[in-house]
Amino acid sequence: MTKRNDNLKRVIVDFKKLTPEILALLVEKYPHGYDDDNVISFKNANNEWVECVEVTTADTKYLVKVSTKLALTMENYDEDDYEDFEGNDPEAIQEPDIMDEVDEDDNE
Repeated sequence: MTKRNDNLKRVIVDFKKLTPEILALLVEKYPHGYDDDNVISFKNANNEWVECVEVTTADTKYLVKVSTKLALTMENYDEDDYEDFEGNDPEAIQEPDIMDEVDEDDNE
C-alpha cells in the first residue's frame, strides 16, 4: 500500500529561494514556530547533514532548510508585506537583520 504523498514532487528550499507562498504555508502550519519535533534531518547528495521543516501542497512536498533567518522571518510574518509580489517570487522575501534581533533580546 502506498501513501498518497509518494507521488509528490520533492523540493529542498534554501532561505534565498523562499517564496511568499511557501512562507505563508510555513506560518500556517507552524503558527507558533517550529521546534525540534518538526525538524527532519538527512544527508544530502554531498553527504552533508541538512535540517528542514516540511510543508506540502497538492503536488509538492517542500523541505525548507532550517535557519535563524527562517525563524525570524516566520516570527515577523505579515501577509500584507507580500501583497505586491507574486506568490512564487523569491525576491519578495527580504533577509531579516539578525543583529537587530540579537540586540533587542539583550535589552529585555
